[in-house]
Amino acid sequence: MVSPKVALIAGASGLVGSHCLQLLLQSPRYNKVISVGRRTLPIQNPKLQQIIVDFNNLEKHRHSLIADDVYCCLGTTIKKAGSKEKFREVDYTYVINLAKITVSHFATQFLVVSALGADAHSRIFYNRVKGEMEQAIKPLPFTAVHIFQPSLLLGEREEMRPGEKAAAVFAKVFGFLFNGPLKKYKAIPAKTVAKAMLEAAKQDGGGVLIHSNKQMLYYS
Repeated sequence: MVSPKVALIAGASGLVGSHCLQLLLQSPRYNKVISVGRRTLPIQNPKLQQIIVDFNNLEKHRHSLIADDVYCCLGTTIKKAGSKEKFREVDYTYVINLAKITVSHFATQFLVVSALGADAHSRIFYNRVKGEMEQAIKPLPFTAVHIFQPSLLLGEREEMRPGEKAAAVFAKVFGFLFNGPLKKYKAIPAKTVAKAMLEAAKQDGGGVLIHSNKQMLYYS
């Protein structure tokens, strides 16, 4: 029997992260779940340890960031971040810093939420940053790196963005259109992405694995 492991999650207050945290706490795979964030979450669970951090000074908490599987659900928007520079700080710098610190403590797996269309050479800033993040993560010496590339995420956010809300309504009403070759663009529930992340970790495989939107929809 495999000994219970320790999971670390960053971004547990977000859309995917909140679902992921619940699944980690329910999973017998883990006897401890470390949540790293900027504020305390209103969750009580004997398996949960919350560490409040300044992601700009993550190194300060290095010795507390020790886990087997690392789930990175960090992400923002340019509008919410306030500038392209701040967006890049969250979606690239914070992610890479977390990966480097945890792999230095011999974390085995790094599972990160990216995006459909991520491409380090894209002319679209958002896609380019996500692609650059992926490129920087891949060479790190984890046993396995899992990159998840969802399309439009469905679910209730703390603050629903008007454009996303309209897109989500369209996706639900006309979701039947996104079949066959278009299935890779189909909107996906955030909970489904979280399920895919946990299932990928359970495989205890090796190498760099890209999980497409179409593949993740299997867990819907």
